[in-house]
Amino acid sequence: MTDVDLDTGAAHGKRVGWVELYFDLVFVFAVGQVAHSIVADPHWGRIAGALGLFATLWWTWIGFAVLYNRRGDDSRVADRLFVLAGTLPCAIAATQVHHVFEGHPTVFVAAMAGVRVILAAAHRWPVRPGLDQRRISTGYAISAVLFAVSAVVPHGWGLWTVALLQEAGFLLLGGRRRGARGERPSAQERRRAMFDGPRDPNLAVDSGHLAERFGLFMILLLGELVITVGTAALERPADDFAYWAAMAGGLVLAGALWWLYFTSAAELSEKMLGLSGGNPALAYSLYAGGHLTPAFALLLVAAGLNLSLHDSPPAAAVWLLTAGLTVYIAGTRVFAADPGRWYQRAARIASLVVTVNLAHLARILPTPAVVVVVAVWGVGMTAVSTVVRRRAIERLGDNPLAFLRNRNASAR
Repeated sequence: MTDVDLDTGAAHGKRVGWVELYFDLVFVFAVGQVAHSIVADPHWGRIAGALGLFATLWWTWIGFAVLYNRRGDDSRVADRLFVLAGTLPCAIAATQVHHVFEGHPTVFVAAMAGVRVILAAAHRWPVRPGLDQRRISTGYAISAVLFAVSAVVPHGWGLWTVALLQEAGFLLLGGRRRGARGERPSAQERRRAMFDGPRDPNLAVDSGHLAERFGLFMILLLGELVITVGTAALERPADDFAYWAAMAGGLVLAGALWWLYFTSAAELSEKMLGLSGGNPALAYSLYAGGHLTPAFALLLVAAGLNLSLHDSPPAAAVWLLTAGLTVYIAGTRVFAADPGRWYQRAARIASLVVTVNLAHLARILPTPAVVVVVAVWGVGMTAVSTVVRRRAIERLGDNPLAFLRNRNASAR
């Protein structure tokens, strides 16, 4: 288990490996194709399908992140080779995203099955003393079979769902404590178990590595957003007001989203996980499951900004932009650490409602002007959340259970 500095909550463990960063580049190419698919056909049915594809790719990435967190070593040739091998099916899957929307998912699911075969082998060999991950290896083998079968049966997406759900269960939640005689533990008992440390110390996650891994991935997604703005701007025929307004607004918004995550969310999550002793269930809540929605929200924002820079932006452009920002704010839970009084909670809910409804400004303003307004609003929300989160970190101290109890008491 990693050592934790109780003054900062930071864990002193491994760093992200160079091969992991290379893998992330390939993976961001894959999720970038999902964002492009939304731009190609911006309607809610396509967005729902994009979310399903993104979740499939997301849990693939989580598999490699947890693999390297628990047993990876950048100096070992075998570990590097497993990660490099995983880039091949992920790159193939990226090139097949548009075929999935066209009703031809065979190559995509074959690639997803192949990458799970690699993960099954990587969790089994070479054997690490004191670390038995046969259950995880078997789980990935089952997922590989489910994905392979989904290619030849009707409504194969149902098998994708089963595969992803069972991966979410065995990867980080498989070591949870059970209640006496199989009884379902109470919410208070589950909360306490999250901060007692894992039952098996070998299953502990390195909080510093995991926080850095997710932080770097969020940076890459934000980079995709910046590239989207720049590329769409270059495709405009004239450098008019719309060009400068949408480009400047998009870049300001991207900066606000960066600040929102790294100043208001990342530090508290890393500190809580470090104080828990690297509890896998808390890692699932904060990172594996907790980062899914804000990560996908960045793709929605990127798609909205891309469409906003078109000569004749569709109505969906501003809705993708404001809905993405709303989901990002809610998903990063930047206001959740300070319940406050009832009217303060109502104000936070109202702020989310206002955020998504900024899209209605497109009825009276041109789309580039709406982008500027949304960017200014995002900066304001970032400023408020920074103050809220700083107070939360000060109250957290070295006793996360007391912090959570105080939150619940304030919320009642």
